Amino acid sequence: MKVKIINKSNNELPAYETSASAGLDLRAFIPESITLLPLERKLIKTGLFLEIPEGYEAQVRPRSGLALKNGITVLNSPGTIDADYRGEIGVILVNISQDNFEINSGDRIAQMVFAKVKQAKWILAEELSETERGEGGFGSTGKN
Repeated sequence: MKVKIINKSNNELPAYETSASAGLDLRAFIPESITLLPLERKLIKTGLFLEIPEGYEAQVRPRSGLALKNGITVLNSPGTIDADYRGEIGVILVNISQDNFEINSGDRIAQMVFAKVKQAKWILAEELSETERGEGGFGSTGKN
């Protein structure tokens, strides 16, 4: 799959860090440092613009190291970038720790994964087929 990209930042293009990596790191592109206070959320721009092929999406996900070490995560995880979106890629970060967290331009703030998608076609129905599970949800299949 090929994706057109415009990079208006001074950061390098997102790259796979290893040959088997699923995600590419996204970097902040901000005019000055941003401090995220505990429980605060902010939109962090990347300076990147994509043309994703139809039938695909880009998913924006947290970086595991930021989440574990600093309590910084992507608020709407995974965030979806649709194939027809042409605006700047932004990441909604939230600080779920008890400490302030500083973000500088160039910092790796999230990762992006591409996934194939299919659009559903609705079939209006009066009833659905029966299953063993039925309407059970939210933990109904067991403790683990």
